[in-house]
Amino acid sequence: MTNAVKIGDITIGGGAPVAVQTMTNTLTTDISATVSQISRCYAAGASLVRVSVPDIASVEAFRTIALESPVPLIADVHYDYKIALKAIEYGAKKIRINPGNTSTEGLKEIARVAKEAAIPIRVGVNKGSLKGDKSPRGLATATLDAAKLFEDLGATALVLAVKSSDIRETVEAYTILSKLTEHPLHIGLTEAGTYRNGSIKSSVAIGALLLNGIGDTVRVSLTGAPESEITCAYEILNALGLKKTLPDIISCPTCARTQINVEEVANGVFEAVKNSDGCRGVKIAVMGCAVNGINESKGAKYGVCGGKEKSLLFKDGVIVKEVENSAITSELLNLIKLK
Repeated sequence: MTNAVKIGDITIGGGAPVAVQTMTNTLTTDISATVSQISRCYAAGASLVRVSVPDIASVEAFRTIALESPVPLIADVHYDYKIALKAIEYGAKKIRINPGNTSTEGLKEIARVAKEAAIPIRVGVNKGSLKGDKSPRGLATATLDAAKLFEDLGATALVLAVKSSDIRETVEAYTILSKLTEHPLHIGLTEAGTYRNGSIKSSVAIGALLLNGIGDTVRVSLTGAPESEITCAYEILNALGLKKTLPDIISCPTCARTQINVEEVANGVFEAVKNSDGCRGVKIAVMGCAVNGINESKGAKYGVCGGKEKSLLFKDGVIVKEVENSAITSELLNLIKLK
């Protein structure tokens, strides 16, 4: 188990649930747009939000943004360590730095001020900005070297990250790192791409790590609106059973034996219950024929097994009703509402 680190009122590591975070893509100097985006991300389920602070004007805006934010903010700072110091003064609950583009003097100052403010530092090493050995072991080693510098200076509240845009490299680097440290790990696939491709690649990388017990906080890095990153992250966590935020709809891929419109029923049921607190994590089976349909429906909380003209509805493994195929969706929803 990793060490527990507090970021505002959010705990990561130490056995705490995996925290979902994202990053704003507005101009930080546009305070209204940035606060509005942070609020939307919070409404979508973000526990933490990172904000890029590239210059003095941005850090001055960050001061106001931090006061108005509904979630703890992480200041993302590169090159100029003095901006990181200002961000801490102005309310950042965590600082994200990349040791590959920050001077040793700067790292020491960040360590000193972060320790005094009792906020953690995220040591994030990306392959794209790393000098020297860019192999997975090189990424892990560079991260640990930077972490030791902070540890030696007494700044021990650390979160570590090693990222590549390559799935295999990312998984290997985190696997190596996880065996060599007890600091909590921020995981994700950097520069994953646009929503469709990026979601698929991120799901593979993040899923592989989480299945092996690696990862305390997650960001799905996508080109586009940050709210979509949160949606994808929760879908990954939900699929792994680490968070129960959505119903678990299982449905067959259909074939020539299919007797009902499985896609229409499955989509209709999901849309109707996806925001229902009572359906979070609840397995609902929509099956097109009796080959797998009976046992899959018996194994779900609610299920339908398609027939030629009529279909069977299941609840808790028991057949409760036979219904006309034209009424499957409405009848299944009525059954779900009886819980």
